[in-house]
Amino acid sequence: MKICWYGHSCFEIANGSTLVTDPHDGRSIGIRKPEIGADLVLVSHDHYDHNSVRTVSKQNTRVINEVTSLKIKGIKIQGFPTFHDESGGAKRGKNILFKFCMEGINFLHSGDLGHLIDDELAKKIGEVDILFIPVGGIFTIDAENAWKVVEKLKPKVAIPMHYKISGLSIPLDEPDLFLRKAEEKVVRVGNEIDFTKEDLPKDFEIWLFSL
Repeated sequence: MKICWYGHSCFEIANGSTLVTDPHDGRSIGIRKPEIGADLVLVSHDHYDHNSVRTVSKQNTRVINEVTSLKIKGIKIQGFPTFHDESGGAKRGKNILFKFCMEGINFLHSGDLGHLIDDELAKKIGEVDILFIPVGGIFTIDAENAWKVVEKLKPKVAIPMHYKISGLSIPLDEPDLFLRKAEEKVVRVGNEIDFTKEDLPKDFEIWLFSL
């Protein structure tokens, strides 16, 4: 199992099949273009910095951009409806949390989640091993609320995303405030990490990726 980060909210999760989350085209947001062909693309919402499907598409790429529950190439996927803001979508529209299971590992990609998760939704989501969570504020939850989501879902690993990095043209906060919540738990993994389910930490960790 491999996770590779392409900046912003775009990750490659691969285990023979390649799943890509919230692809961007690089140029439009000032960072490197993802160079990958996806078997499956998850799009949390229809904004230009999350929906550049053609950038990562190849022949027979399957795109999931709606709330659904299905199984493709052995990957079980379930979408949960949420909002891009704290006002029921009035400011920035809807957002989908995608839970997917690969090799027995439960991932949850939060897209541009803009509000806290309540007990009812947390119960529906269930067990989360690896949580991709926006921490840059401005257009999503900020560091403080991101940490509250982590505390609610209790993943084994939290992966911060959607924050300020070099070159990014979208105004976001840096991840420092989130990281300070548990500095002793931060593991810097570089641009990608290879692991198995048995490698997941027994105690909570933050995996910090870099470009």
